[in-house]
Amino acid sequence: MLLPPIMNSPPAELAEVFSSIQGEGELIGLRQVFIRFRGCNLQCDYCDTPTARTGEPCLMEQTPGRRDFVPVTNPVALERILALVDGWHRGWTGVHHSVSITGGEPLMNYEILHSWLPELRAFLPIYLETNGVMHTALERLIGHIDMIGMDIKIPSTSGCTDLWDDHRRFLEIAATKKTVVKVVVDEQTEDWEIERCAEIVRAVAGSIPLILQPVTNPDNRIGISPVKLLEFQEIACRNLHDVRVIPQTHKFMGQL
Repeated sequence: MLLPPIMNSPPAELAEVFSSIQGEGELIGLRQVFIRFRGCNLQCDYCDTPTARTGEPCLMEQTPGRRDFVPVTNPVALERILALVDGWHRGWTGVHHSVSITGGEPLMNYEILHSWLPELRAFLPIYLETNGVMHTALERLIGHIDMIGMDIKIPSTSGCTDLWDDHRRFLEIAATKKTVVKVVVDEQTEDWEIERCAEIVRAVAGSIPLILQPVTNPDNRIGISPVKLLEFQEIACRNLHDVRVIPQTHKFMGQL
């Protein structure tokens, strides 16, 4: 397909562009095109995404899933991303379920995404992975998004506090699209944190799935006891009927 010229689409600082299996949340096991943006507005204790230094290139996979990365100078033009996605879409028809817009926190680039998402969405549905606090940015972009995987950052695992109201306001907007909420938990997580997460989801839409994700240690071991996970699920189920326990499966499979 011959791509038309893109007008007024600014370039973006990207960390990676690659094809892999979604290892978290409700879309687990599906193949996606991952576009990872740099930068985040939070500094979570468990974050597994290294902070890139200014001036570092974007690592762009050439053949989907083959790990043949080449460095591309940042910022990256939308035309280059569209050419790559177009080639994968035609050469590997039906393989990719959607485009994952991830980070970092991609909504920090909401002005760029406003022009990028409609072009990307012409190929595949858009799945936004977000820390779930930038509700104003989401409101401006919601019309270009198909699915949302949002976090609720609890103090015990993230180190972040006082985000509850931001998460609630974010979820109220996100709930207009297919949305799933994820909470990372470990041995230090307290019962009240799980209860409050479930109450926020129930207050917005009780049908939204809540996923409890056990923290994964650097040695790829789960950092919480099996019994505690079950207890947390029981607490959340007092308010919600769809509560799942799903680890980061891509790490066990050796996927990115």
